[in-house]
Amino acid sequence: MAIVMDFQEEKREKKPIGWNGRTLVQMITESEQQMRETGRYCGTERLSIKESDPIFYEKIWSRLRGALVGARETAMHISASPITREAGELCFCLYTPEGDSVAVSTGIMAHVHTMSDGIKHMVRSDYEENPGIAPGDVFVNNDPLLGDVHNADVQEFLPIFHEDELIGWAAGVTHELDTGSPFSSAHPVGVTSRYEDGWILSCEKVGENDRLNRDYENRAQTATRMPFYWILDEKCRIAGCQMIREAVLKLVGEIGIEIYKTFVREVIEETRRSFQQIVRTTLVPGTYSFAGFMDYTHGADTGRMPDYAAVDTIQHGPLQVKIERDGRLLMDLDGANKWGHHAFNSTTTAIQAGVWIGLTQTAIPNEKVNDGAYLATETRIPPGTWANPQMPLVSTNLSWCSFLASITGLFKALSTGFVARGFCEEVVAGFPWTGNITQGGGINQHGADASWCNFEMSCCGTSAGYVRDGEHACAAVWNPEGDMGDLEAWELIEPLLYLGRRIRPSTPGMGKHRGGSGFESVRMVHGTKRQELFNIGYGKVFYGGGLFGGYPASTTPRHMVMNTDLEERISKRQPYPVSVRDIENSEMEGLVNGDELLDRNAKNVPVTTGEYDIYVSVLSAGHGVGDVLDRRVEDVIEDLNEDLLLERFALSAYGVVASRGEDGKWTADLAATEARREEIRKQRLERSVPVSEWLEQQRPRVARMDFSKQTRKMFRESLGLSTWWAEAFRDFWKLPGDWTFPEDNEPK
Repeated sequence: MAIVMDFQEEKREKKPIGWNGRTLVQMITESEQQMRETGRYCGTERLSIKESDPIFYEKIWSRLRGALVGARETAMHISASPITREAGELCFCLYTPEGDSVAVSTGIMAHVHTMSDGIKHMVRSDYEENPGIAPGDVFVNNDPLLGDVHNADVQEFLPIFHEDELIGWAAGVTHELDTGSPFSSAHPVGVTSRYEDGWILSCEKVGENDRLNRDYENRAQTATRMPFYWILDEKCRIAGCQMIREAVLKLVGEIGIEIYKTFVREVIEETRRSFQQIVRTTLVPGTYSFAGFMDYTHGADTGRMPDYAAVDTIQHGPLQVKIERDGRLLMDLDGANKWGHHAFNSTTTAIQAGVWIGLTQTAIPNEKVNDGAYLATETRIPPGTWANPQMPLVSTNLSWCSFLASITGLFKALSTGFVARGFCEEVVAGFPWTGNITQGGGINQHGADASWCNFEMSCCGTSAGYVRDGEHACAAVWNPEGDMGDLEAWELIEPLLYLGRRIRPSTPGMGKHRGGSGFESVRMVHGTKRQELFNIGYGKVFYGGGLFGGYPASTTPRHMVMNTDLEERISKRQPYPVSVRDIENSEMEGLVNGDELLDRNAKNVPVTTGEYDIYVSVLSAGHGVGDVLDRRVEDVIEDLNEDLLLERFALSAYGVVASRGEDGKWTADLAATEARREEIRKQRLERSVPVSEWLEQQRPRVARMDFSKQTRKMFRESLGLSTWWAEAFRDFWKLPGDWTFPEDNEPK
């Protein structure tokens, strides 16, 4: 006898989990339609709770935000990973059922909207029907195509139910030590496709009843080199999300579900309006254009990568920021060049991550943070570019390198607008790229196959402002609360000992106000015969510049010493290197013998090292603001005495004539300094020409394409992908309408 099951009948009987008997698909469709038709979130016209009882309104907000911050702090301290525990590389968020952020904790602000995109993907893909969404379910995502920056950032989503309705999502994200890539690292350099990025979970249901499924735990044991950390980080994120869920349900029990529903709609709309009001108040309407660049030095990897990938590339990141009179903010990456066979492609979600870290540290540092600000902005990301490849198979595991080079233009645009409006204290000269990223892998000091990634890069120097110097070694653009961590914490998981860690002089960009200094760490491979070590910095181009005449921060070289004599030196208790300080007069000289590798190929495939080999990591510094000749003489002298400035630059850059006394202190000759600065100003006038004249001088060079082959390739791709940018380029240089760079990249 045949048994016939009516699956359609079962589907019809399933009750929707959205509000008021609707499905989640219906809710998100209606919300987006109302936004299009009214320009207001969910069509919200009145902020009824705020207008009737503003103190009650703010209490609700404080309860929710406090719960998120509390969840982050708790999760951070129970995490096993030093990236989370030491560097604070995590954040937690609360979302509406449709995936719009209501409130965000402190921490890595990049993920305000990345996790929003992940939830929206699940909603639009009708996860309500299949695989189903129920109380206690656990979802995980690290797929950059669905809502992430790169797959090392792993996101957790827990639905929040009140009775039978889904009233929101608790979400958290942390950074993983290893993702199972063929290379032993969290951020493999040298990969050419998504297939090599490591384990990717595409918004998967991995648990029920607040517990991870056994099959998922088993898969983690074989998918990554560090399953211990992966599983414990899962529990760290789940614990934080459970705290958020409990806090939300407790609040709902006190104020009622209808007030809660009304509040989450109104607070997003309030933030949208507040953002536009801030823009109208602090910025001057208009179009601001800046460009950022990043170098990928795979030409040195010929033979270790496919021929089509072993090329040097310059990434072009032009950014136009348009400030509308109504307070809307429009950003356009038109003119970006092509995606490539490397790890540095980005996604549209990653670009939004960059927008968020820019806005939260400039325009809205003291405001409520949620998707209201996102709704007041618009970002155009042309297809076919590194920022929007529309090629699902490209690697994106190091997308941070790419989009930060462009987003530095957002900082500069907003800062220029602030100054024009008289808001000088808000100015910042962009941010440095947060490298060098020290990472590697192989058999570690405990005899296990492992990989690691050191997050002392969370403490780079910050850039100068309009009225202040930058701060030394204190933050990362993506985490203003970052921490470099204790040496001992990193040495527990990394088979490299710290021989020294110190501020490196003359790393910050100079100016009337200099950037904050970067620092250097001198590491020695120890406890293992072999480690594959990476460098991820910027070495051949300045990815961003200073502002209003300020200098960019220094680049970060690749520097190692292999086959050293340190084992013998240590056994004899002889001095060993603890610092480089000045690359041209290295303090390592005479303290170690070996084969030195020193170049500007700061992003390349790993280098094989052995025990007692030296690895020097130089962390980025901030950019400068203003003319170097306007810097106060006493500030230059203080930098000399604090060993923040190499003595040769005091004279050559700042024009300060200084001498060192017997007590080791520097003092300035004020009369000689004034004379030297006047001489420099005269030399500037003698060399200077009107801009119109300079353009005429340079036009023939542009016409004959007298650039490096990497620059020609970059511009040819930009011209080929953007009609607007091509016309603007040709018009600026007065070139024929059909002028372009030849396919073979050779100059005419």
